[in-house]
Amino acid sequence: MSLSPALRRATVREWGPLVAAVRAGLAARGARALALTLAAVVLTALVQVVQHQAWGYGPVRDLGAVRAEDPLPLALLRTPLSLFVPALDLPVWGALAQILLVFGVAEVCLGRWRTLAVAYGATLAGTLYARIGVALGPEAFLGLPASDAQVVDTGPSAAVVGLAVYVCHRRRAWFTGALVVLAMVVEVLVKDNLAGREHLAAIAAVLVVCGVREWRGRRRGSRDSGAAVRTWGRAAAAPGPGHRR
Repeated sequence: MSLSPALRRATVREWGPLVAAVRAGLAARGARALALTLAAVVLTALVQVVQHQAWGYGPVRDLGAVRAEDPLPLALLRTPLSLFVPALDLPVWGALAQILLVFGVAEVCLGRWRTLAVAYGATLAGTLYARIGVALGPEAFLGLPASDAQVVDTGPSAAVVGLAVYVCHRRRAWFTGALVVLAMVVEVLVKDNLAGREHLAAIAAVLVVCGVREWRGRRRGSRDSGAAVRTWGRAAAAPGPGHRR
């Protein structure tokens, strides 16, 4: 069944810039465009194998398991590796698929270092929210029960959600970005747990960054427009070559 013309136009408008950017990046750099993504997939798979060994579970927890009850400096040291420590109660293929798809698209569209920065920032936002929520307590708005302080907080999901929203903003895929946000809200409504709350915290942090980018872009555009008007005005007021005072 073929798509209707209206639906085809909407699809091109929504995903066209994103698909074009991914194609151009892969055509220009090939596999090098996915170096970070492939390394993240390999690292996550390796950590999964190690943490299921009798000798590996302890070291993985010591290096990459974050809890809200941990001292903040220790949690900050563990946070980078925690992105690549799959949750023990979830199938690892889900984490690998998330990284391959979302990290891959983000790396091609944003570049390696910006992808890392957004992923880490989103994960850090979730980690810090957990500490604040536990400190507020369950009675407060956005508060969390004290038992959540002992929940092990690992996995790439907060980074994946944050990257998805950021890429949708950069490529103006508004409907897709809204669907991601809506899905995370529904997740919390259906199953209100620490992971779902951290996903919303990651989204909130990324939306703040996107808002700041939009504001700065508009200010820069206003300054450029003002400078162009002033330049045009000076040029119009300048005497011509045949003008005599």
